[in-house]
Amino acid sequence: MPALSTILNAHPTGHHFLQIPGPSPVPDRILRAMSLPTIDHRGPEFGVLGLKLLKGIQHIFQTTQPVVIYPASGTGAWEAALANVCSPGDHLLMYETGHFAWLWQRLATRLGLQVEIIAKEGTCAETGLPNNWRSGVQADMIEARLKADTSHSIHAVCVVHNETSTGVTSDIAAVRRAIDAAKHPALLLVDTISGLACADYQHDAWGVDVTVSGSQKGLMLPPGISFNAVSEKALEASKKATLPKAFWAWDEIIEMNKTGYFPYTPNTNLLYGLHEALNMILGKDGKAGLAATFARHQRWAAGVRAAVNAWGLPIQCGDASVYSPVLTGVITPEGVDADAVRKVIYERFDCSLGTGLGKVKGRMFRMGHLGDSNELTLIAMVAACEMGLKLAGVKLAGSGVHAAMDYFSA
Repeated sequence: MPALSTILNAHPTGHHFLQIPGPSPVPDRILRAMSLPTIDHRGPEFGVLGLKLLKGIQHIFQTTQPVVIYPASGTGAWEAALANVCSPGDHLLMYETGHFAWLWQRLATRLGLQVEIIAKEGTCAETGLPNNWRSGVQADMIEARLKADTSHSIHAVCVVHNETSTGVTSDIAAVRRAIDAAKHPALLLVDTISGLACADYQHDAWGVDVTVSGSQKGLMLPPGISFNAVSEKALEASKKATLPKAFWAWDEIIEMNKTGYFPYTPNTNLLYGLHEALNMILGKDGKAGLAATFARHQRWAAGVRAAVNAWGLPIQCGDASVYSPVLTGVITPEGVDADAVRKVIYERFDCSLGTGLGKVKGRMFRMGHLGDSNELTLIAMVAACEMGLKLAGVKLAGSGVHAAMDYFSA
């Protein structure tokens, strides 16, 4: 059997194009930072590092409230959010916008919580795909359901900000306005695992109680760090919540974080990478650096969408007002297996694209345009897709490569 290093590094000559919507490519700067010697996580140097990280990550979430860091995937942060504010049997209202919203409700059900799912109804006439997987959260539906809940049995509303399976970015501020308009005490829990550091996200200004995120998307890190940004209301709720929790419990972590340390053994070298990522994103002026990052992602996304429109293929997100700056889903014609197209693109052009998930599997593929990218990277991705679509027999209306080039050179 070949050595593992040979298998993992067996791509042809040149650069492998990892264009899935996460994990995203890790920049050399971050890889070098992660290669520094591991230090004592109870020593003085670590305390300095910890305080800098905790302050920096608050800027990314745009919050002055605590941000809890876990050595875990985003799924762990989902569980942490629920475990800290819920008690067995609590009633949750979840809005389904795609596969990851569905997975979060499945996790909640396994924790013994009562989950109610609402979503936009019907099927898209153009594509035959579910309407709710082509659009964002409908805040008016949440408001109506909460107004009907006169006994206030609903404990929390859970929504996904950037739905990685569909390329939809929902209006979270509108969800908060809906909860307030209903005069309902429900907590607001939001997953921005793929949106953080790519799409504008304002934990405080939007009135979010718990925000869930992870390291492997806009932060440009390997998987293995996840976050809970926590409001004062959520902290108060955690004092009464009775779901079992030990490792996930906020109280010990937040208390130790005051000195830059953690009650568990942290993933030190990944935290080195996080420190470098924060420097790259925030720069010398944190607010300006973050705004520039958001603008860059919006520009990349618009260029890629110009290519898809030139091909004449439908974009998975059917509402232009909620297009994601992180990824673009491309729907293939009826009878064309999107995964077969992806296989051609991977095998012929060394470019990895995201597969369709759940209800859209086989009908779409996902083009990632986030993190450590630039305009030439994305033009290369578009070229690989265009060639692969042609090889798969898909008739295209025009050249997406030329459209992307025109957009980026304007």
